[in-house]
Amino acid sequence: MQEEKDTTKEVGVSPTEPGSLTTVSNSEETSDQFQDIKNQVLEILSELPAIISGFFGQYQKPIVTLGLILGVIVTLKVMLAVIESLNDIPLLAPTFELIGIIYSGWFIYRYLLRASNRQELSVELQAWKEQLLGEKSSSK
Repeated sequence: MQEEKDTTKEVGVSPTEPGSLTTVSNSEETSDQFQDIKNQVLEILSELPAIISGFFGQYQKPIVTLGLILGVIVTLKVMLAVIESLNDIPLLAPTFELIGIIYSGWFIYRYLLRASNRQELSVELQAWKEQLLGEKSSSK
């Protein structure tokens, strides 16, 4: 039989030289780093109200417009949910349909059958338009 060669290698360990994984942190360095980070965070937080007010001042109209659009969307969704829930109540949906038919008949009789009533409706619509737009539109 052949003798097997010893393939083990010796590794020298020196307690005076730090290895690649050995790191010794000083508590003072850690404290200084913590203080630096703390100071940076406090500085950013102290400037935050000025940053926010500057941002709002610069983009006030788009922010208000976006808020109004979101408010309208939420309002419409709530209204549709309420109407949907009312339609689930027996006899309520046909009652609303009957009320709508009666109101449509009254509106046609009151404003659309005669020319004088149509002119009155046109004047009322023009007045509402002037109130909403805030200007006088040219009459034809």
